[in-house]
Amino acid sequence: MVNLTPTEMDRLTIFTAAEMARRNQKLGIRLSHPEAVALITDEVMLAARRDMPYAEIRDMASRLLTTDDVEPGVAEMTPMIYIECAFAEGTKLLVLFEPIAIGNLPLLETTYPGQVFTPEGEIEFFEDGESVTVDVTNTGDRDIQVRSHTHFFESNRALDFDRAATWGFKLDRPAGMGVRFEPGVPQSVRLVPIAGNRIVQGQAGLVNGPLEAEGAKARGLELAQARGYKGA
Repeated sequence: MVNLTPTEMDRLTIFTAAEMARRNQKLGIRLSHPEAVALITDEVMLAARRDMPYAEIRDMASRLLTTDDVEPGVAEMTPMIYIECAFAEGTKLLVLFEPIAIGNLPLLETTYPGQVFTPEGEIEFFEDGESVTVDVTNTGDRDIQVRSHTHFFESNRALDFDRAATWGFKLDRPAGMGVRFEPGVPQSVRLVPIAGNRIVQGQAGLVNGPLEAEGAKARGLELAQARGYKGA
């Protein structure tokens, strides 16, 4: 019996979809959006496991598919792909912009599947309600990215900020976005409360339960201090 984590199950799903895409590609069948994304993602994640340099992986990924390989509208539906890759030194986020190159078949000039129509003007996220602003300094020697879904209290231990003030908060960024912190450069960020049931599992393992549970914050701070998190 093999016990798999949710991440490993996701990896198997990506691989299975990518294998279907490769079969279809060999048969001359143009790929759908899920097939194209799965194929690119699988190849990138495999390259990371093989310890290919970050820049070489991005270059390789940009040459995997063109508009000739995919159904009409798929390239337009895929302006970017975010992939969390397991490198030897740890997990890194790799972002591919316009990953499907233009081949002999051009992009669609009119509407296409999956196109989003939005109203005129700016859309404000998290405009109202509680928020907190903290000053953050990256004390490490390389850039650190924090994503929108991260419980900011549990972000990278090399980030120095008032951890206690960020308990139960996340970045005020739309889903999938984030903030990059360069070494030694102070930066102010605005945080908003985590919504829903306010239960945090996994991440850095400093909560693993309801944020509002009695003593949860004190235990989280104690763990953070013991594990060397700056600002705790």
